[in-house]
Amino acid sequence: MLSTLRQKAESTSAIASVHASWKKLPLSRDKADTLLLLLACLLVQLPHVPALPWWVIASCAMLMLWRTWITLTGRSLPQSWLLIPISILMMGGVFLTFRTFFGREAGVTMLAILLTCKLLEMHAKRDLFVVIYLSFFVLLTSFFYSQTIANAGFALFATVTLLTAQLSFQYTGVIPSLWQRSKLGMFILALAIPLTLLSFFLFPRIQGPLWGLPGDAHSGRSGLSDSMSPGNISNLALSEEIAFRVKFSEAVPDKSLLYWRGIVLNRFNGKTWSHDDVQRIASSSTIVQIGGKPVRQQIILEPNGQRWLFALDIPTLTSAVEGMTNNINTQLEISTSQAINTRIRYDVTSYPGYQLQAQLTPRELQSSLALPPGFNPKTLIYANQLKQRVQDNQQRIQEVLQLFRREKFVYTLEPPLLGENGIDEFLFASRAGFCEHYSSAFVVLMRAMGIPARVVTGYQGGSPNSVDGYMEVRQSDAHAWAEVWLPGRGWIRVDPTAAVAPERVMQNLFSTQPRRGMSGLVNFALGSNSWLQSMRMQWNAINNSWNLWVLNYNQAKQIDLMRSLGLSEWDWPQLALIFFFVAIAIMAIVALPLMRNQTQISALDRVYLSLCEKLANQGVIKADHEGPLTFMSRLKSSLPQAQYQPLQEFLNLYSASKYGKDAMPEANVVARLKNLLADYRRCN
Repeated sequence: MLSTLRQKAESTSAIASVHASWKKLPLSRDKADTLLLLLACLLVQLPHVPALPWWVIASCAMLMLWRTWITLTGRSLPQSWLLIPISILMMGGVFLTFRTFFGREAGVTMLAILLTCKLLEMHAKRDLFVVIYLSFFVLLTSFFYSQTIANAGFALFATVTLLTAQLSFQYTGVIPSLWQRSKLGMFILALAIPLTLLSFFLFPRIQGPLWGLPGDAHSGRSGLSDSMSPGNISNLALSEEIAFRVKFSEAVPDKSLLYWRGIVLNRFNGKTWSHDDVQRIASSSTIVQIGGKPVRQQIILEPNGQRWLFALDIPTLTSAVEGMTNNINTQLEISTSQAINTRIRYDVTSYPGYQLQAQLTPRELQSSLALPPGFNPKTLIYANQLKQRVQDNQQRIQEVLQLFRREKFVYTLEPPLLGENGIDEFLFASRAGFCEHYSSAFVVLMRAMGIPARVVTGYQGGSPNSVDGYMEVRQSDAHAWAEVWLPGRGWIRVDPTAAVAPERVMQNLFSTQPRRGMSGLVNFALGSNSWLQSMRMQWNAINNSWNLWVLNYNQAKQIDLMRSLGLSEWDWPQLALIFFFVAIAIMAIVALPLMRNQTQISALDRVYLSLCEKLANQGVIKADHEGPLTFMSRLKSSLPQAQYQPLQEFLNLYSASKYGKDAMPEANVVARLKNLLADYRRCN
């Protein structure tokens, strides 16, 4: 027992001794500088992780870990015969993944791979500069994917880290502390701020993104599409991304009136509702009779890759969108002439009291009564029975809504999968669904009873932000409802979801369908903590201001700025010339104080410092306290005679000219010193 305890004690003591010696082991300067550079490269690549293929992330992580291990252990870098096959294999993986080496995704992926591989091939100082400059370029490409404040702030942090790493390799002799180098990196970054602001406001703007040529700059957008099948909207409703923001010119309407009309779906094939192309009109006044007080909104729509504009039900007038043509059709859908791939702002006027297409012919209503043959026989039988039992169309509508209220229908984000006859299964078996299930089943029942009906998709509700006064409508507010046509009344809105879950209309989605997992905890914390909720509103308001004043600074706003400065008549060459001269003035203003405070170095001292830098690169570093003659004495014991001879003459001549009484003309001394320095270089 005693021997066992003694062995454990000795083992513990040995481990503690090794750990203590490891902690005391200092990193050499080269290792510390290289680790700082690796950290900077890691920060540069982190924003690309969500966009890179998984195998690229894994490969780059392993290569960077390998480079870190080489640095810590002091081993030599791998040979070219090993690195070249690795690079070729990874390039082949890029081609197999993207089927091209061109385009945004493939190009950025190759840059990330090249940067990581270059870290394993740093044999000279020029390789270091290649890594740093390539890192700056890779950092720039992160804005292809995200231009938020958070990404911009992270890019600034990564830039300071890169500058600090670059500065660390420039020092000879005693190196300042990490904090001092970081402060110098921040100072260098601050010097670029005036020129950056000038470039932002005056550099000629172009329409569209710079990376639009490959044709893949707008991929990955999310939003409502022009078709709907079970699961479409429920999947979209899981996203908390903002779809658009709204500012009302007057009081915000009641929550129950916040139906943001988008797309009308009139065609049904048994499973999927799709959009019907309809005639476009110049003015909506010919098809709708409006009443009540107008509701004016300013809407900032996020990019979604679609062509639809959203507005409060029912829109009658919308402003033009810059660079696009707006269209409004007989169904009062608003669309643009091209896909919305940038954030846009427009004004729209809506009327909550309206009468839409009250006088339609049977031929015009025919498409709103069509049902595909051979689908949902139980639903058709039930509709026929209800039609025979109830004669009035208004009463038939109420009977169907009462069915949803009376029977045990469930409103859920996770409905069961439906088969070939999805409406039958939903109405008579599962009775669990999301808004698209209820609106689809309702419209099918209406059409089966001879009542024209259609599905409308858009958003319902929104969350007011008390900080900036905007209402935030998120993807989780996506909704589908129905419209039925009654003689003399036209199209009227009916929301069958409200019959099952009225709180969905009066509150928001997650008051009835709380999230699960980590996102559920976050929403619970935000909902139960007023301080966190206030912080969230503050952050959203800041983001909105960033979007309005920074990301939305386009060609039109630049033209308005020029006009406000009195430059009403100008062209792009003139603007470029103005930018050029103002940039020179700013650089002069920034540089002159730095040049005035800079220590003046004589030509004699510059040659001497060149020699010291040359020796430092070879591992012979002059201490700060050493004079030229003391340094010469130390060099005698560390250098061969052939290399020492020109250095001895160099340092003796420099000392005599610098500190002697009978000094030679400086120009002659400098010329001789340069010749001796050239002789020393030839000896190497």
